[in-house]
Amino acid sequence: MTQTTAITPYRSLDNAAGNNDLLDTLLAKGPKNDAALARALEVAPPVISKIRHGRLPIGASLLIRMHEVFDVSIRELKRIARAEVAA
Repeated sequence: MTQTTAITPYRSLDNAAGNNDLLDTLLAKGPKNDAALARALEVAPPVISKIRHGRLPIGASLLIRMHEVFDVSIRELKRIARAEVAA
């Protein structure tokens, strides 16, 4: 009998509240506002706005860029973005 490992599909980070927490965490590391954060990540400012307002998930390439620019592990970035909102 062979054992198979279940492959879990990539889950995008599309929780608006968690994504706001993630963006705020990155802002605490230096950039003064969302426009400066967009420049640091080399994305257009509307991308940050759309993520903040829940219209755009954080994709894999942006997650990697956050890791490279701010030296935060991808695991930690995902943990922050997926944190449950206290009820």
